[in-house]
Amino acid sequence: MRRGGLKIRILIGLAIVAFAFIKKCNNKTLNEYTNRVQNINMTTDQEIAIGIQNEPQMTQQHGGLYPDQRLQNYIDNVGNKLVNNTMARESPYQYEFHLLADPNTINAFALPGGQIFITYALYSKLQNEDQLAGVLGHEIGHVLGRHSAERIAEHEFWKTISTGASVGADAGGLINGIGQNVLLGNGRDDELESDRLGVLFMINSGYNPQEMIGVMEILKKAAGPNRTPEFQSTHPDPDNRIEKIQEAIREYSRQ
Repeated sequence: MRRGGLKIRILIGLAIVAFAFIKKCNNKTLNEYTNRVQNINMTTDQEIAIGIQNEPQMTQQHGGLYPDQRLQNYIDNVGNKLVNNTMARESPYQYEFHLLADPNTINAFALPGGQIFITYALYSKLQNEDQLAGVLGHEIGHVLGRHSAERIAEHEFWKTISTGASVGADAGGLINGIGQNVLLGNGRDDELESDRLGVLFMINSGYNPQEMIGVMEILKKAAGPNRTPEFQSTHPDPDNRIEKIQEAIREYSRQ
């Protein structure tokens, strides 16, 4: 009986693993904004809901909103200009821009569905409106690129694989639910794709795309001389990003 029970567990585990691969194959979706085929298992409405649900927690973690409505209105105006002059306007996403009070963390990020954040620490380093447009355009690129939705699908895939392995081995240790590392853990390809989209959005909205390079210089300086080498990091090195941004500027400027 014991050997028979083990065989049954193994068969169930294999069935679960097979189900995960079949589901992944059936989730292939063509992103109309990037023309890239992605593994995504949720609707745009679900992306919007996830973003809205997680926005208060993200805001709280960065000290709340920056207490200056004038600056918030300015960021809203630049963000909405980028949306209204680009293909983002045709998307179903609900874009909201948040200036966070955090004075120390130089960062900007986006949740799925259109919730976009920039810390005051980063905003205060920017030298002009074009650079702000570069930052916000890059984050809009993450939303249209559906990068978070893609990571969530990958997370669910490996969670199912883990379940199958656990059943087969009669072990625990399943992957936990969706966390910030899944929502915000953009990889190198995600960043480079968003850089390209950011350049395109700047050009379409009348901003100088060369200022995106200025943003990269700010990020490079903020990281300091001891920044993690690219091969040890999930993000491309700023120098590599600058090279790719220059290529995108040349390409889109010819169109």
